[in-house]
Amino acid sequence: MTSRRFPFTVVNMLKLMIRSGGRHWWLSFLLWMILVSPAQALTELRVAIEEGVSRVKVGSSTKAIVRDSAGQPVGELAPMNGFDAQSGGSGVRLGRWSSGSLWIEPTEDGLVWIGDRWYRGRTRLVATGGRLTVVNHVDFEQYLYSVIGSEMSPSWPQESLKAQAVAARTYALYKRAESGNSVYDVGDTVKWQVYKGLETEAESTHTAVNATAGQILTYGGDVILSVFHSSSGGHTENVEDIWSKPLAYLRGVPDYDVGAPVFQWTQTFSGSELGRRIGGVGRVTSMTPERTTPHGRVVTMRVKGTGGSKRVSGNDMRKALGLKSTLFTVSNMGGSFQVSGRGYGHGLGLSQWGAHNLAQQGVNYQQILSHYYQRAMISELP
Repeated sequence: MTSRRFPFTVVNMLKLMIRSGGRHWWLSFLLWMILVSPAQALTELRVAIEEGVSRVKVGSSTKAIVRDSAGQPVGELAPMNGFDAQSGGSGVRLGRWSSGSLWIEPTEDGLVWIGDRWYRGRTRLVATGGRLTVVNHVDFEQYLYSVIGSEMSPSWPQESLKAQAVAARTYALYKRAESGNSVYDVGDTVKWQVYKGLETEAESTHTAVNATAGQILTYGGDVILSVFHSSSGGHTENVEDIWSKPLAYLRGVPDYDVGAPVFQWTQTFSGSELGRRIGGVGRVTSMTPERTTPHGRVVTMRVKGTGGSKRVSGNDMRKALGLKSTLFTVSNMGGSFQVSGRGYGHGLGLSQWGAHNLAQQGVNYQQILSHYYQRAMISELP
């Protein structure tokens, strides 16, 4: 995979935006804003740790300054103590302090406590719709220290961790532009990408992030949608066969995930249990795929039972039955049904187990990314 550094002038960046065609102009604009905005716009990420709660325990490992919504200091928190933050009317309450939002800023590079974990950076408590949202403002690269350890085992080969670091950095930028709001840029769950603070950091994740600092994936000057999954079961998918529209860089490619713990799996259900989980058909008597992707993932399934028949999407079937993927077949065993599947996740973009196995074979992270994100480039943020 070739690499390039973004041009440093606004004129060149605008030319890049025009040349890229404008379908994803907002992602190009994000990159332009990163280039011309203050450094904090690039280096700090706002991660929602709790959203819409009534109260949460917060604290700091060192003495912390408490600031109101105007940024004015209003008091201090003693170190290594838990304090209840709670929503109150149109504001936030923390001890004797109340404001539309409150900041907790540790001194001497301290850590913050939110809920049940330690995090780097600082904490913002925000009143949203009569409830409380707790946001961790953290250095972008330090955010990735935790994400890599949450999404992959820190014991995996370094080149696979580096590939994950570039993909995760790119994904965070994409999601910030697409889904971020005035309060936070991203969340901390699998809907975004998993972030658990210091709990999942390791020396290996620090090394992978630092070695790829500032590197992201682009196509035509745009930040790509760098989705990833655990294991595809032998072959990844074209994005339009799973979601809605084609993307030149999300093409189905052979995977290298053989031997992964989730490469093959089976689950067995009775007809009655299937009927309870799927609903609306009584005891299930047959399940027949109506439409599959070229590589066998179920798009729609016809389910028949003693109480009727209905079409169920592959994704809904996966959720109802707790399956690892939509790449499965169903066998009627005469009174029970065996679901045999492969892989774990949606099957798009980077396969984490594929990256693991390729790295074990000596393939570097640039080559891994080039394989799973076809025609994308590694670009460097200044």
